Amino acid sequence: MKGITTYLNFDGNCREAMEFYGKCLGGDLRINRFADMPGNLPPDTGDRVMHAQLTNGARTLMASDTMPGMPFQVGNNFSIAIECESIAEIDKLFAVLGEKGKVGMPLQDTNWGARFGMLTDQFGVRWMFNYEHPKR
Repeated sequence: MKGITTYLNFDGNCREAMEFYGKCLGGDLRINRFADMPGNLPPDTGDRVMHAQLTNGARTLMASDTMPGMPFQVGNNFSIAIECESIAEIDKLFAVLGEKGKVGMPLQDTNWGARFGMLTDQFGVRWMFNYEHPKR
């Protein structure tokens, strides 16, 4: 396993929050908006953030905005993100942590070059799994 990271969710104010955390914690902030991604996304995604990453040395904080209309509750707006080292590892961790849980997004290849999936475990903790495919 490469690492475990806290992943925050916001309801349209991810950029503002991550810029604030960047001022407080320092580091390099990268932001990708839904509007910048290929594909057919709802027009009301506007400037919502698909993925933000604040990195300071070995420390990383990640975040995104929810899609418009998705349920959002302050206090429960985080997940634990696992960066995996292989397809075998991501498949195994997804299966064992998902036992008696609920899959939110099955493991699948994405347009950002990774295998990715999300689930809520049997204790109500949300998990995100990512494996970056080797660059060709």
